[in-house]
Amino acid sequence: MSGKPSGTGGNSTPIKQGEMSTGPPGDTKKEVVCCMTTKAEKPTLQGQRIKTRKRDEKAKYDPVGFRDAILQGLIEAGSDLEAVNKYLDQAGSKLKYRTYGETLFDILIAGGILTPGGGTSDDGIDSGPVRTDMCVFGAPDDSYETLRGYAQVFTRLMRRYKYLEKMFYEEMKKVLVYLKGFREGDRIRLARCVAIWTSDSLLDPKVLATLLQDHLVKDGLAADFLCEVLLTAKNLKDINTVRSLLRKAGLDSRLMEFLQANKRTDENFKNLFQQKGLEEILGIYRSLERDTSLKELQTYLGQQVNEGAAVRDIIVGVQEIAKKNNIQEPQIVSAIWSSVMDAVEWNKKEELVADQALKHLRVYAPLFAANTKSDQGAWYIGLLDVYFGYLKNKNCEPTKNLYFLSAEVMSEEVILKWYKDGHATKGKSIFLDQIKKFVEWLQNAEEESEESVEEEED
Repeated sequence: MSGKPSGTGGNSTPIKQGEMSTGPPGDTKKEVVCCMTTKAEKPTLQGQRIKTRKRDEKAKYDPVGFRDAILQGLIEAGSDLEAVNKYLDQAGSKLKYRTYGETLFDILIAGGILTPGGGTSDDGIDSGPVRTDMCVFGAPDDSYETLRGYAQVFTRLMRRYKYLEKMFYEEMKKVLVYLKGFREGDRIRLARCVAIWTSDSLLDPKVLATLLQDHLVKDGLAADFLCEVLLTAKNLKDINTVRSLLRKAGLDSRLMEFLQANKRTDENFKNLFQQKGLEEILGIYRSLERDTSLKELQTYLGQQVNEGAAVRDIIVGVQEIAKKNNIQEPQIVSAIWSSVMDAVEWNKKEELVADQALKHLRVYAPLFAANTKSDQGAWYIGLLDVYFGYLKNKNCEPTKNLYFLSAEVMSEEVILKWYKDGHATKGKSIFLDQIKKFVEWLQNAEEESEESVEEEED
């Protein structure tokens, strides 16, 4: 047996790994093939540049560059506010106010880009100026006449670019938080401009609620700033503007919060506004407290009457609220009257209204009686005016008022005495005319009663 491998001729060459025979046995032609485990390399894009469309490119946010451009324009405009207004009006189409509105207002208020705490940024100082004096803080004095010109720069700018109004509101919320970082003179200038902007409806007064920050209240800055705003509004216009400003700001019921927590007393509250020349605020606040108390009473009465609560329970609740808020009888009676009368859906037939009213009032007579203990006749005025005026308009006879007399809610003697000499001068003739027919009926009834007594004695 031959020692050569079987299946091969004597002259054949063994097939090596990676070779394949393509001919018949004994054929020496061979074909090299790739190993199955070898992976082909993927093509690469080395050195290839991809084009980006211009509209897909994201613009770089550069507030420092914007500031530098604005400062250059203000330098060229000089100290002439009219030139400043003209420059800002024209620059809006080139300098992207919509993107850099906050930076623009920083510059016009403080002269540069504000940093947290109230300072201005020094970024880019090696390349040129980073601040300007053509701003609110840079105004030559803090007089109303001077500051109105600087405030008008904002007004004209926002009338030209309406979208800046919302940005301005957000900017002012930020600026008010930074008050501590500003100089006293800057705070005064800013407060007076805020008064001008809010009075002219350029700035929403609600921004003033931002002052109620703990750090501003603690240092007294919140109270000082608010008082300066209110005093400016009063001097520029009148106290009604102050009242309206507080109401729109939602601060009319929160004024006490401007005092430090450990100093929130009536005495300190009074001293603060007297020292600031705002004595009228005390009257506004007292009036508001009274209105708030009455609103609480009216809300309670309305709910109880509409739900049909027991009169004895309503009496207890009314007296508790009145005592807590020091509400006087005239206001209590007025609140009871409006609540009781509003709880009824009145008959459309006028001739039936009087009987319906008396039937309804009969239920609540004890409620009136429980809250009319004073011997003063003045508090009858409001109730009588409404009651008799109402029945008079409905063409009701005066005898229909007998129930209130018999229930002793209205004393006959007090009514006649008041009619003669106990009433106030204001509205006298109108009211006397309204009640005249009823008083005449009372007097006649009294005379008839006296005559009947005399006849019985005879």
